Amino acid sequence: MKLGAFSISLNVKDIQASKSFYENLGFTKFAGELAQNYLIMKNGNSLIGLFQGMFENNILTFNPGWDENATKLESYDDVRHIQKQLKLKGIKMENEADENTSGPASFVVVDPDGNSILVDQHV
Repeated sequence: MKLGAFSISLNVKDIQASKSFYENLGFTKFAGELAQNYLIMKNGNSLIGLFQGMFENNILTFNPGWDENATKLESYDDVRHIQKQLKLKGIKMENEADENTSGPASFVVVDPDGNSILVDQHV
């Protein structure tokens, strides 16, 4: 199963303070807008999303169809295919992608410790 690019989406209290902190660790702005309270920060192949006031807990995020540079991959597992495979393994969906569609879609599962995992396809 190819899940695509990985990042962690952090719920931050002060996006400016978090931006400065992660810049000190060598991250630079890759995408997003400070004025809209979200930034995607990058250091090599590592991605961290900083989100102020958008969700309650931190989220592990996978982007099928993208590499860590948000470049479309030639070959990838569609989000609906991944969803079907997980359902066959008995993994409960918190929300689901519509299996009768194509293109961008997402689903969420929660691991045994309560961590949300977002599989979010943009292509």
